[in-house]
Amino acid sequence: MKAIRRLTVRPVLPDPLRPLSDLARNLRWSWHPETRDLFQSVDPECWTASGRDPVRLLGTVPPARLAELAEDRRFLRRLTAVADDLDHYMSGDRWYQAQSGRLPAAVAYFSPEFGITAALPQYSGGLGILAGDHLKAASDLGVPLVGVGLLYRHGYFRQSLSRDGWQQEHYPVLDPHELPLAPLKEADGTPAHVALALPGGRELRARVWLAQVGRVPLLLLDSDVEENDPGERGVTDRLYGGGSEHRLLQEMLLGIGGVRAVRTYCRLTGHAAPEVFHTNEGHAGFLGLERIAELCNEGLEFGAALEAVRAGTVFTTHTPVPAGIDRFDRELVGRHFGPDSELPRIDVERVLRLGMETYPGGEPNLFNMAVMGLRLAQRANGVSLLHGGVSRGMFAGLWPGFDAEEVPITSVTNGVHAPTWVAPEVFRLGARQIGAQRAEDALAVGGSDRWDSVADIPDQDIWELRRTLRAQLVEEVRERLRASWRQRGAGTAELGWIDDALDPDVLTIGFARRVPSYKRLTLMLRDRDRLMELLLHPERPIQIVVAGKAHPADDGGKRLVQELVRFADDPRVRHRIVFLPDYGMAMAQKLYPGCDIWLNNPLRPLEACGTSGMKAALNGCLNLSVLDGWWDEWYQPDFGWAIPTADGAGTDPDRRDAIEANALYDLLEQRITPRFYERGASGLPDRWLEMVRRTLSLLGPKVLAGRMVREYVERLYAPAAEAHRAMDPDSARGLAEWKARVRAAWPGVSVDHVETSAASASAELGTTLGLRVRVKLGDLAPEDVEVQAVSGRVDSEDRITDAAKVPLKPVGGPDLEGRWVYEGPLALDRTGPFGYTVRVLPAHRLLASGVETGLVAVPSGDLVEAAGLLMR
Repeated sequence: MKAIRRLTVRPVLPDPLRPLSDLARNLRWSWHPETRDLFQSVDPECWTASGRDPVRLLGTVPPARLAELAEDRRFLRRLTAVADDLDHYMSGDRWYQAQSGRLPAAVAYFSPEFGITAALPQYSGGLGILAGDHLKAASDLGVPLVGVGLLYRHGYFRQSLSRDGWQQEHYPVLDPHELPLAPLKEADGTPAHVALALPGGRELRARVWLAQVGRVPLLLLDSDVEENDPGERGVTDRLYGGGSEHRLLQEMLLGIGGVRAVRTYCRLTGHAAPEVFHTNEGHAGFLGLERIAELCNEGLEFGAALEAVRAGTVFTTHTPVPAGIDRFDRELVGRHFGPDSELPRIDVERVLRLGMETYPGGEPNLFNMAVMGLRLAQRANGVSLLHGGVSRGMFAGLWPGFDAEEVPITSVTNGVHAPTWVAPEVFRLGARQIGAQRAEDALAVGGSDRWDSVADIPDQDIWELRRTLRAQLVEEVRERLRASWRQRGAGTAELGWIDDALDPDVLTIGFARRVPSYKRLTLMLRDRDRLMELLLHPERPIQIVVAGKAHPADDGGKRLVQELVRFADDPRVRHRIVFLPDYGMAMAQKLYPGCDIWLNNPLRPLEACGTSGMKAALNGCLNLSVLDGWWDEWYQPDFGWAIPTADGAGTDPDRRDAIEANALYDLLEQRITPRFYERGASGLPDRWLEMVRRTLSLLGPKVLAGRMVREYVERLYAPAAEAHRAMDPDSARGLAEWKARVRAAWPGVSVDHVETSAASASAELGTTLGLRVRVKLGDLAPEDVEVQAVSGRVDSEDRITDAAKVPLKPVGGPDLEGRWVYEGPLALDRTGPFGYTVRVLPAHRLLASGVETGLVAVPSGDLVEAAGLLMR
């Protein structure tokens, strides 16, 4: 029979065991081995059956066992020690508290998904895992972050396979009462809610749930409440599900409702109000509109409120392709704002202008969430050096008149939270070398450029560790294979071969990620005969573990999964290549450590960062990857191998795949497998182990989320907080009025004459020339602008590269025609073809850069012809 109603019955813990509840409700257990070990000792069988989830564990342990533990002095001592450790972790000073200068009192971090632990399945892939690692690293560093997201009742989908290898999706219902969450409550004990106004007088209400991620509170908004109509109850049903209006409502709830949730949380708990708001991808971009509305309600005009909001906002873009950005029809967005909907006091046209693609190549009727994010943030970044450059080119239309390299989008390369992703065996080997506390600090906080102590670990110990981790992966794979084949309808008699699937002594390659076409899941299948030879080589075989999910609406991705699965089903190779369905955090934590090689072969430059290879590297796994994302930035031959790319403009996609697949096979045949299987005088693969050692000691410190969050604090959060504090109401009004005046007057700004003291078209290195410029400023004054000399080497088309910019000083004017004279030195500091130009930019003390306004005046074409290039 089926129950007509479901209830969650919570266990009543004996008084001595009450700290277990606090430990279970703080998700620090997900990266703290001692806490996990404690819960495992409560009841090892229940721990495994609960999916290693302390909340579920405590709901299933028999009362008799709890009573027994309440009398067990040894267990109680361990419980006290772990509880005291958590208390110290939560209250003690950490890295952030030791920094000088005025750092933000708090930072609000918004993301559509968070991958904290498999016990809280609110993520689909890299974006969510990155957001989870950001929160964990912020907690370890003591950064006063508040996370904000949505609580999806179905999370992302669970994946299984049909008998013929077609991906099937399942959406299990998640009960918040069975998750490591607590409802945020008002002072009177009622659940805290936020509400959004919808067209037609309707309302979207959402309850606020709290997940405690170490020191960081994570607020999750849940629309499945009785006060909502059925349509509104389903707004937070699935991650990245539904049509355009469904997605728009999700993103309005995340951004607008999220700000309201933060305000509620701060009111109820006394937490410091955020000075900086960080938008992790464009999905949360509406948070800026809500903050503008708050300031308008306090009496600021829209323009001034916009400047005040921009000053304290950081926007991170994660996509290298326009197709990866949410874009909505103009009319759809317009219908959800204004007098009869949300933010009624803000003119709808002002809302729309923030997101419209009003630039060359844009579609003027589409509302672009990333464009809005950039217009509402004074500081923006990509997630690797290469991706920063790609992003500057992608969004250059928002700053017309500037070269792409000057577009104000910097980069902070992603990192991964080592305590989450480093296998316990790897940690123990490091702790044996330098002590547990130093090892813990090195992984969580980082700060050093290299881990020299790795050099002191004997080769034999590293090799035995690698073999142990590989053997554990083999067992995990066999267990998951059996479960998958049973789901596909296979009987026990058909599954005997699984006992021999994979071999703990064979070179093991991992490939696991989402399955959009650009990640090229099936590139390895390009020449199947050649791949079979590699898999079945009599002396130097390889084995491959593959996992990944295609988006439910992506039939092309599902076909790629099916193609891979069918190859892996072939009896000739199924002991050497496997596809594991339902890729998620729990699987990943076994997969990364157990692999010798981590494979990544996207179409360059479409991988924004690609952090899976970082997690593998922290466990001593070598990378084999296209030079894309973070690998383009940090690749060295010591750390692995770079797959050559054929990304020239004239190469058609099919030929490109063929060339790059052949390069992959060549690397495996000629360089990788020989190095893994060759043995030195000690009987060990000496050259391979040296690469493992260098990966751990030199690459390990770079890929830490602790390094990443420290960069965000120092390069983005601290300047944003300073700008926020400087933007009091009068300053905000002044900046808004100044920008309006400058924009109106800019057509009257021009460069009229340029001359230098050069007598010829060549000069010696180190020479300094005098530069004299006449500019018209129209209705502006010299304090409104900066006149710059821009110089550097020039290419064959006279474009200046690696430009140096020097401000010139006004020395006279205005003359009768309103022209001002500027002068300054021009240093010839580089040999070869050299060129210069001059330009006029708006200048104001509250601008983050002169590029910010998108306004620039440069010499006219006639003037350029007259001046010519300076040096040839």
